[in-house]
Amino acid sequence: MDPPTLPATRLDVDVDLGFALFFFFLLCFFLLITIIRCAQLVLDPYSAVSASAYQEEQTEE
Repeated sequence: MDPPTLPATRLDVDVDLGFALFFFFLLCFFLLITIIRCAQLVLDPYSAVSASAYQEEQTEE
């Protein structure tokens, strides 16, 4: 006779699917952060420039 088969437990997880979903959600997270950062840059482009870039150099005469 065949040995009795155990019922599938909740620990039976497809590891490849887990890794794929993890990296997919990680990619989506970075994409969302990039979209937000680009939108902020489009709305206010001068906020990313430091104040020292606006200062004129003092020339000695």
